[in-house]
Amino acid sequence: MSDLKSDLASLRLETPPERSRKGLWILLGAVIVALGGGALAWRSVNAAVPVSVVTPTVERSGSAPAGTPILTSSGYIVARREAIVSSKIQGRLAELRVEEGSEVRENEVIARLESADFEAAVARARAQLEQAAAAQAAADAAIQRAEADLAEARRQLGVAERLHADQLVPVDQLDAARSRVRLAEAALAQAQAERERARAAASQAQADLAYAEAQLQNTIIRAPFAGTVVRKMAEVGESVAPIPPGVNIWTASGAIVALADLATLEMEADVNEANVAKLTEGQPAEVTVEAFPDRKYRAVLRQIIPTADRTKATVQTKVTLLDKDQDLKPEMSAKVTFLEAGPTGGEDASPDAPARPIVLVPQSAVVTRDGAPTVFEVVNGRAQARIIQTGSARGDRIVVTAGLAGTEQLVDRPGEALKHGDAVTVSR
Repeated sequence: MSDLKSDLASLRLETPPERSRKGLWILLGAVIVALGGGALAWRSVNAAVPVSVVTPTVERSGSAPAGTPILTSSGYIVARREAIVSSKIQGRLAELRVEEGSEVRENEVIARLESADFEAAVARARAQLEQAAAAQAAADAAIQRAEADLAEARRQLGVAERLHADQLVPVDQLDAARSRVRLAEAALAQAQAERERARAAASQAQADLAYAEAQLQNTIIRAPFAGTVVRKMAEVGESVAPIPPGVNIWTASGAIVALADLATLEMEADVNEANVAKLTEGQPAEVTVEAFPDRKYRAVLRQIIPTADRTKATVQTKVTLLDKDQDLKPEMSAKVTFLEAGPTGGEDASPDAPARPIVLVPQSAVVTRDGAPTVFEVVNGRAQARIIQTGSARGDRIVVTAGLAGTEQLVDRPGEALKHGDAVTVSR
């Protein structure tokens, strides 16, 4: 029995001292605090951000190629290529070969001015040129004679020098021979100078003839391009004159005709500054004219003028007419309706192809990230950044041309701190 008690006593644990027990409790508390702080830190990093969401709306575009009207503006039909045809010189109209509505070809003669004085100037210039040519020929002959005289004088000088060396002729004869050589050289130099003057006179006469012929040609008025005469501004017998650029074709004075290429008809329309952002070059449109309100002409926005009219707070646009007929006339009043660009790929798309949906999202859901329009889609409690392509705006919504199907849940007004992959919770 005593052996059993002694064995049990050997297995008993000794009670640690008081100081060791306090250290153990301190270590245990530090571990608990560290674990609690880590949990709080993990929770703060991975805490879900409360967000509100919006859903895109989807519109089905109709099969009509016109698209959805955006805005309508008024303007006028104009010819992109038009000109006031006037003479280059002042004169009296002697012949006019066209009337309003006449079709002319490029460089075709449409009028002539009185040209008797210009024809006389050409004849006089030609006579002066012939006279200068004759003077030049005479100068050439004079040079030939002077050269022959100089050669003879030099030959005689050589003979005189040999005879003088043999003491067969006196010194005065030798000096006379030398003088004849100098005279012949002077005569040759004078003949050469006369020839240069004759050449200069011939060049002047040639230039005068060219000028006179150009002035005579200026009495013939030709069409600068193929087109239609839209207005006759002078009659035979009236005086005409050059017209400075930028003159209105309906108020120009001194011109002959106004010419327009009706194949280049387009429309000029003034659009309010507030609506210019809705338009892009190449945008489809429809044009109607007041003279034929039941007709619609297909058109496309060719250009937005890069300046505004401060007095009217408008910006001018130029719309090219794709459909034209002979009833359209320059300066007709017209209206243009700009349309939403067709989603099926433009004019060449098949009309039987199924219409693609038009996705619209609130502008408040679209932000810019790294220079690209971006939305945040809520997927399984996470914010997924998606880059999209945007089109025109419709009120507080914007058309998304690529990047969305229209069934997504998007974060409304995402903050700058929201990033791809952040945990989010949808607030109700």
